[in-house]
Amino acid sequence: MRTSPSVRVRITATVALLVLAGLVVAGVVVYTIESRRLDQQVQAQADGEFAELRAIQDEGTFAAPEALVRQFMATNLPDDDELLIGWWDDHVGAQSPKWDAISRSAWLADAVRPLLATNGSTRLDSDFGELQIGVQSVRQGDRVGALVVVTFLDRARSGLHETMRTYAIVAALALLLVTAMAAWVSGRLLSPLRTLRETADEISETDLSQRLPVTGNDDITALTRTFNGMLGRLEAAFVGQRQFLDDAGHELKTPLTVLRGHLELLDPDDPKEITATRELLLDETDRMARLVGDLILLAKSDRPDFLRLREVDLETLTRDLVTKARGLGDREWVLDEVAAHKLVADEQRLTQAVLQLADNAVKHTRDGDQVAIGSSYGEGVSRLWVRDAGPGVPPPDRQRIFERFGRAAVPPGDEGFGLGLSIVGAIARAHGGSVAVEDAEPRGARFVITLPEEDEWPGS
Repeated sequence: MRTSPSVRVRITATVALLVLAGLVVAGVVVYTIESRRLDQQVQAQADGEFAELRAIQDEGTFAAPEALVRQFMATNLPDDDELLIGWWDDHVGAQSPKWDAISRSAWLADAVRPLLATNGSTRLDSDFGELQIGVQSVRQGDRVGALVVVTFLDRARSGLHETMRTYAIVAALALLLVTAMAAWVSGRLLSPLRTLRETADEISETDLSQRLPVTGNDDITALTRTFNGMLGRLEAAFVGQRQFLDDAGHELKTPLTVLRGHLELLDPDDPKEITATRELLLDETDRMARLVGDLILLAKSDRPDFLRLREVDLETLTRDLVTKARGLGDREWVLDEVAAHKLVADEQRLTQAVLQLADNAVKHTRDGDQVAIGSSYGEGVSRLWVRDAGPGVPPPDRQRIFERFGRAAVPPGDEGFGLGLSIVGAIARAHGGSVAVEDAEPRGARFVITLPEEDEWPGS
């Protein structure tokens, strides 16, 4: 299986290529600019030689053009990259310094003759490198002489070439240094990602306790916090799932044991025992069906279609809840308070949750005790509550009773499974809200469902 280079290698290679491209572009730009500057300098030197020749010509009278050219060459020394040639009678008459290999060459004559009429310059390649040949003619009657300035461009550019070689060496060292620094810095920056990968490799379905160290305040730190948060949520989900399965198995074990025990002891020849056992088994089957139904409802609470939202009149809903709750038990049912407000919610689910709280209040009160239902609205939050005059809920149990199979004090005759309040909590969370219990006045418990206003509920 082919593997692609690591992120560190790719980052380092990218930085190296970008730096290399920058150095090459900078070198080309510098070389181009300096070459043009040298060309201008060479032309300026030749123009300076010709200007001096014209100045000597203006100062005096000469017998012949070659005399003027000889006087100029006698009083001027060429630069290191120049050759001064006196041209008359259609051939080289003098040169400074002496360089017969050039002055006798046929290509020099071929280059000078066309320039005598125009006093121009030309460039050509030779055995001595690239040359620039400039001509300034001097005329006197029919006689024509000229000063020829031959510039050795390779010599003129030798300093530039040396500078560029030095630049290339320095650029190569800089490239190596930047590449090494890029490899080191990328390694430091990517070390949290390596730690994240190693931590992910160490995580198993039985151990989700691993966490990454959080340092700094950059994007990778934010990723680390997000990963730790994800691990926390996964751990909580797995722990909750494991606890849920353990509790569900424990709750189902009892009715299954009862069923098996009675079936094993059943006397098939005794009709009365068969009838009694049948009624008992049906009752246990109903209990298991109710437990399975509650578990299915809790599982559905995380689905997007759990809620069917529409506009609900909170005042009408509260009054209807009091009317429906009267059939739950012989209690003094009271309407505490009513909010005139419309909210977007699932009316059936809210009715189910409040009636579950009302049924729970009936289980913890006696005949004739007061049970109240009310609603309120303020600061963008709707509230529904059920208040009873029972023994209340001790503070240590107020969180646990909303967990699956979580129970506090169990009143006599209560055959519930401890799923009722967890269903209420699931309905509240699906609406983006919560449920909590607090002390009622003067005694008892007050269960409050809080529903903040949102454009779209999490469970919608």
